[in-house]
Amino acid sequence: MKTASLSGSLRGGVGKKDADALRADNRVPGVLYGGAEQIHFSLSEVQLNKLVFNPDVFKIELDIDGKKTDCIIQEIQFHPVTDRVTHIDLLEVIPGKPVKVELPLRTTGQAIGVFNGGRLELNFRRVPVRGLIDSLPECLTVNIEPLDIGDSARVSDLKLDGLDILLSDNALLVACKRTRAAMSADAEGEEGAEGAEGAEGAEGGEGSEGGES
Repeated sequence: MKTASLSGSLRGGVGKKDADALRADNRVPGVLYGGAEQIHFSLSEVQLNKLVFNPDVFKIELDIDGKKTDCIIQEIQFHPVTDRVTHIDLLEVIPGKPVKVELPLRTTGQAIGVFNGGRLELNFRRVPVRGLIDSLPECLTVNIEPLDIGDSARVSDLKLDGLDILLSDNALLVACKRTRAAMSADAEGEEGAEGAEGAEGAEGGEGSEGGES
């Protein structure tokens, strides 16, 4: 898993007025929990956005007034209109204790079905997993090269040691769907084949009748 560093400051107050003042100053209020005590802090909105609006998942080294703690993002609250981050919850990472995160799902290769006119459909952008922080990969990868039209890859196709995927083994990760263009091409091919068979039958019939007369 990738790592990143953030610097924060302890909050002087934890009320709504204090939180609004922080946001007006382009800072995001947050809470760090999971350790011996909860810590209320604030972060630079600009720095935080680099991690929040990012396809990757990070282990964060949080520096609050000189005290450093390893943690992960647990929950983010957004403004309903502007999509600005309004609050963040961070979970302290305890050595030897598994954590739950959502890892990006990525594909490798080019599906055979796409060459044949199909369309690839990714059902999950991120997959919930649980494991020790130092054992977590940057992402989950599924090889789609063997997928023809109508084929799919499921959770059971992922082989990862020391990692629990928090989805059913039958959960569909990615599928190669038949497109309308492919269906039209198949229909035209069938019609052409039927027409050719009919023409061959007609030619054979004419020759037969001529022989009998």
